[in-house]
Amino acid sequence: MPSYSRRQVVHALSGAAALAAIPRSGQTADYPSRPIRLVLPYGAGGAGDQIGRPWVDKMSALLGPTFVEYIGGAGGAIGTAAVAREEPDGYSLLLGNGSTQVIIPLTSSNPGYSVGDFRAIYRLINSALVFAVHPSVPAANLRELIAYAKANPGKLSYGTPGIATGNHLVGESFKQQAGGLDIVHVPYRGIAQATNDLVSGQISLVIGVMSVQLQQLSQAGKIRLLAVTTERRLSGAPDIPTAVETGMPDLRYEGWFGIFAPKLTDDAIIDRIAQTTRLAMADPALQASYRAQGMEPDSDSSPDKFQRIIDATTASLAPVIRSIGLSKS
Repeated sequence: MPSYSRRQVVHALSGAAALAAIPRSGQTADYPSRPIRLVLPYGAGGAGDQIGRPWVDKMSALLGPTFVEYIGGAGGAIGTAAVAREEPDGYSLLLGNGSTQVIIPLTSSNPGYSVGDFRAIYRLINSALVFAVHPSVPAANLRELIAYAKANPGKLSYGTPGIATGNHLVGESFKQQAGGLDIVHVPYRGIAQATNDLVSGQISLVIGVMSVQLQQLSQAGKIRLLAVTTERRLSGAPDIPTAVETGMPDLRYEGWFGIFAPKLTDDAIIDRIAQTTRLAMADPALQASYRAQGMEPDSDSSPDKFQRIIDATTASLAPVIRSIGLSKS
């Protein structure tokens, strides 16, 4: 059990006043009476830390002591399955994303859990995927990229963090929606190596999560950013058009991260966590910290809204997964 500093205790007590207006009844009368654990289903570092730790800090101040536990492995499946097996009492939560909650259940025959094993609580952030090309590729937008790919079949290659990632599925969807482009997929173990190979010209294209690093490489002229996959332009990168704007209305994908609980968790506990998270996400400093990392914070989520996003992601990705032979059925 982790220890808590005097500063954390003071934050937790001061946060109680901010939550006085949130109703507490039934099973939440004494919730939380002990520390809350947020499982990050990956190793330390990376997007999980950048997203989960700020939330943990805010919840410790507003609701009560909250801590991170890393349970990595199998692309996030091991940690996700561990939370699915926990008591549905609100003390074991998951930082899930489109891979753990949608792609793995659709593609793995035995991940240790199913889509229905969780309840959505709150989407914390969404992040765009971005099409980035090497400067040698004569394309300033997706239309020109499509035209060049059609004129040069098999010449282009695109890198992703691996097979069956959201990046890979967006790449295959792009090829299909453009009429069947012949662009070779090159899977990597992570986006960093793919980006390095893009800069050096080893590959032509990367479909990666929008980040400060990619924007800096673009500003330095080492890569060119063509389009993002969100429905609207990013506030942190307003000059980059969306795929929708460039004539591909169905090429939309948001790499969300959010909070989940085991499926039988009481409604009142779910609502308490969601309402407290809404308070946390209203903090301008927290919003700024997420935006500085190329992420879009969601200050208006809820269990119902988040579930609709998950359902839409599933509906969008399932046909692509089937079409390229990755479906478990």
